[in-house]
Amino acid sequence: MSIPQTFVQELLARADVVEIVGRYVPLKKGGANFMGLCPFHSEKSPSFSVSPTKQFYHCFGCGKTGNAIGFLMEHAGMSFVEAVQDLAQQFGMNVPEDDASPQDRAKAAQQREKQSTLNEVLEKACQAYQKHLKYSERAVTYFKGRGVSGQVAKQFGLGYAPEGWRSLASVFPNYEDPLLVESGLVILHEEEGQEVKRYDRFRDRVMFPIRNIKGEYIGFGGRVLGDDKPKYLNSPETPVFSKGRELYGLFEARAALREQGYALVTEGYMDVVALAQLGFPNAVATLGTACTAEHVQKLFRFTDVVVFSFDGDSAGRRAARKALDAALPLATDVRSVKFLFLPPEHDPDSFIRAHGKDAFARYVSEAVPLSRFLIDVARDGCDLHSAEGRAHMVSNAKPLWELMPEGALKQQLLAEIADLIQLSNRELMNVWYPSAKKIAGKRSENYKNESDSRNEYGGFSKKYSEKKSPAKMQGHGRLPASRADHAARILLDNMATLASLSAEDHAMLCALPAPHGPLFAWLERQFHEHGPQPWVALREGLQETPSETYALQLMSGYELGTDEDSAESLTELRHLLNRMLIDQLKIEEDLAIVASKTDPSALKRYRELFDRRKVLASATNPG
Repeated sequence: MSIPQTFVQELLARADVVEIVGRYVPLKKGGANFMGLCPFHSEKSPSFSVSPTKQFYHCFGCGKTGNAIGFLMEHAGMSFVEAVQDLAQQFGMNVPEDDASPQDRAKAAQQREKQSTLNEVLEKACQAYQKHLKYSERAVTYFKGRGVSGQVAKQFGLGYAPEGWRSLASVFPNYEDPLLVESGLVILHEEEGQEVKRYDRFRDRVMFPIRNIKGEYIGFGGRVLGDDKPKYLNSPETPVFSKGRELYGLFEARAALREQGYALVTEGYMDVVALAQLGFPNAVATLGTACTAEHVQKLFRFTDVVVFSFDGDSAGRRAARKALDAALPLATDVRSVKFLFLPPEHDPDSFIRAHGKDAFARYVSEAVPLSRFLIDVARDGCDLHSAEGRAHMVSNAKPLWELMPEGALKQQLLAEIADLIQLSNRELMNVWYPSAKKIAGKRSENYKNESDSRNEYGGFSKKYSEKKSPAKMQGHGRLPASRADHAARILLDNMATLASLSAEDHAMLCALPAPHGPLFAWLERQFHEHGPQPWVALREGLQETPSETYALQLMSGYELGTDEDSAESLTELRHLLNRMLIDQLKIEEDLAIVASKTDPSALKRYRELFDRRKVLASATNPG
């Protein structure tokens, strides 16, 4: 979906950033602006300022700044498109879609209406389950036995689905409504030659409502009170619920993730609720499935530190192994992933009750770093005292190491693996990539010699400007003329670099006018839905979209990079985006100067912009 820039500007003109931010952060008037405690870092004295005249927020403590859309992206973890859609919905505005036919727009509108209706159906069921909880002594006794207070039960919307096959018939007068089946609340049972039967999916279970990041009800998890099987039952896959994408408790934990500084990923609903009760409100849980890259990516929207908590038994180790695979592609140098293994006889709830909150916090702080767990997995079953065992580890380590993004962490792990198997870094790389030995050496030397070269595109080395640029862009008869063109080519070639971009980067790229903005918005959506994809897959996905022609022209004659080019691509992209941000800041500085003629406080804004631009310029052109 591409959103016209004119619509974005109109939306921002209607939105009041004070009102939007005020829904999440208590604000108090302080002179011309409003002040509050920053939601992005922990502080005791307010340093978070929201300006009603300039319609932007800024924290003097951590430096976060942006408009209403940027706030929703940073605070609620939304993508640019999701933030625009959410804000537009609040004002009753329909988001136009430049890249959609009238039929596609109608279909999308119908789908949004269906999703909204399903959310309402699920919310109504949740309210009914909450009422039933008050009158179920068994359910109340269960929660009290687990130490859950009324306040925490209310925070998570806990409830009870009563016994009986058709209890929801008293909640929904039309029990035959297809929406009840589509939402996963009712099961439709058909047998040949017999009457179709409908009955409640959840019966005699304590209920855990599942909400998406916007707080909308999308499904349920239910736990039996007796010995029935299965012990836990989830909603099925529906138009609003996909267990591979959602995390239980993430909506409730949003603020705590930033306050605590990390996310604690557990294995069950009750773990999340119990941990919140016991002083760890930053816990979330997967929904009866292995952790996916999309789960990890979602968490990294809120925090740079993720701690996975698993039982210490073999099943917990297998779950941790899957979580490692999901986390490795996102383990950049500025992020931290750790693995916590509790004694086999404990889950987080029982451990804290037995040993106390401080002991559990100590366990968390001593959790196994991703780097060490990767080594442990690679060396598992390998006798490092023998050549055969070391060779076995070499084979085990390669696919894990290759999943990691380029950076210092990946290089350090290379050195650690090489040391364990008694080879040098170069010898290990030659074992892994024997045919690339000469090519890699030449590429490294070329980059070393040429990386300081600058050209008119601002920061691109000779390698990128001469070797990888097509002689001409087909259909245009000219060289690419903007930094946005180069940024698009890098992202189309190496989509994984999207994970390293900040919300400010995403907002800037998606807000660019066509053809750039629509392409960047499309790439971001693809990344969130499918993860990193190679150019050949993106090319297929671009078919019959408005961005197809531009992307094909851009990549025509372009020499696709290899794994060894990833670090170079990321460096060049960062320089490029910094220069684009610098240009944007210069424009805002000029506007602030003009505004200062009637608003003296604009001079303060000018100084902030100036300082920010100097920091970016220093990072882009060190020395």
